Amino acid sequence: MENIIEVKNLTKFYKKNKAIDNLSFDVHKGEILGFLGPNGSGKSTTINCILSLLNFSKGSIKIFGKEMKPNAYDLKRKIGVVFQDVAVFDELTVYDNIDYFCGLYITDKSKRKKYIEEAINLVGLKDFKKYYPKQLSGGLLRRLNIACGIAHKPEIIFLDEPTVAVDPQSRNSILDGIKKLRDNGATVIYTTHYMEEVEILCDRVIILDKGKIIASGSNDDLKDRASIKERITVESKDIDDVHLTQIKNLPEAKEVSYEDGILKVAYTNEKNNLENMIDYLKNNQIKYRKIYSERPTLNDVFLELTGKELRD
Repeated sequence: MENIIEVKNLTKFYKKNKAIDNLSFDVHKGEILGFLGPNGSGKSTTINCILSLLNFSKGSIKIFGKEMKPNAYDLKRKIGVVFQDVAVFDELTVYDNIDYFCGLYITDKSKRKKYIEEAINLVGLKDFKKYYPKQLSGGLLRRLNIACGIAHKPEIIFLDEPTVAVDPQSRNSILDGIKKLRDNGATVIYTTHYMEEVEILCDRVIILDKGKIIASGSNDDLKDRASIKERITVESKDIDDVHLTQIKNLPEAKEVSYEDGILKVAYTNEKNNLENMIDYLKNNQIKYRKIYSERPTLNDVFLELTGKELRD
């Protein structure tokens, strides 16, 4: 795969604190890369270094094979950035906001008009062109923020928490738009606190902690690293303490909990667990409403690797 961003041995100090510790990774052309980590892991610092918004102590950063510098305007024209904090002009309409930001890169008026319309359609703001930001809901405002960042058709797009505090309709619209950006040839670096979005969107994931990469790979690659291979959930009111002790002694059962009529059992392998559990329930005449099996989620992997919730 063609590397569109190359980060080599990146190190960044804040006084004596090493925020980024000899970090190296590549971003492949045409992928959506999930860039994850708990708060304070170094995500924002790394991205700001890549964008030349921060100086770094040592290492190198190349974009399209060229060294990234604060005055590398030829490279910056090919990059779109959508930060978590909405940054639009309250005195401009939806259309005029997008026109302003797109105009920073695209001077040809007819070309810019075409790009603006495509950005508006991509984020689903066709019916809101003449609205002012204060007239928009939180979800629509975030869609506008995204449109302003991608209207000039950048080849690389950084998206920082684009779905925070938005309604389900806006979230679905944003996620669909991000897929379309990738399908149209853009490379996306995506940060989020919502693991389900990572599973839906991302081709590859990097997990950062304390300025270092602690895991990287596809969703399936990361899930294969989890010590828990399967979780079985049983809805039953008939399980007593004797049953619970016996279940804890079942082969490969690692974690067992029972609360409010919900039994949860985690296993270290994926072989015959569901069958064995059904046999146990049947043999002990335990009635149940529902039983189902799940593979580990990315959130399980994240907790296991970092010992933290993603928002910690």
